[in-house]
Amino acid sequence: MGLWSSLKPLLAASMAAAAMVGMWTGTAAAQQPGTVKSNHGAWSIVCDQPAGASGEQCALMQNVLAEDRPELGLSVVVLKTADRKAKILRVLAPLGVLLPNGLGLNVDGKDIGRAYFVRCFADGCYAEVVLEDELLKTFRSGATATFIVFQTPEEGIGIPVDLKGFGEGYDALP
Repeated sequence: MGLWSSLKPLLAASMAAAAMVGMWTGTAAAQQPGTVKSNHGAWSIVCDQPAGASGEQCALMQNVLAEDRPELGLSVVVLKTADRKAKILRVLAPLGVLLPNGLGLNVDGKDIGRAYFVRCFADGCYAEVVLEDELLKTFRSGATATFIVFQTPEEGIGIPVDLKGFGEGYDALP
């Protein structure tokens, strides 16, 4: 059991955080709603004001496609809850992935473990964890995170996510 699977699943984020990430629906290749405030390497800080929210909310995002499977993409979103007490890592995978196997994570060749999908909507299925300090350090110092989705129990498909600019982007996240 790796760090990723040992992280506390976040089953109920604050309403504002849930509304925030709810803005980012659609496939990973879809345009990002909101306004891109800044770019940090492969990452963008995207901000918008969800309906009912008192102010603008922002997230650090990257949308990626599998190199050999352009129909298979992910949206990786990092945000801070409205109360600033938790950091959330949420990954949107497309419909059709095998849910019981969860979402694997490997950083620079090191197996981090798996996170489980917590819910599915029309746009895909979400794996979501509290972004603990140890995983945050791993992302800051890493070059590539590979998220692994499964279409069958034996077939894992690795989708690389460039970590260049992650630390700078995270530090700039309001």
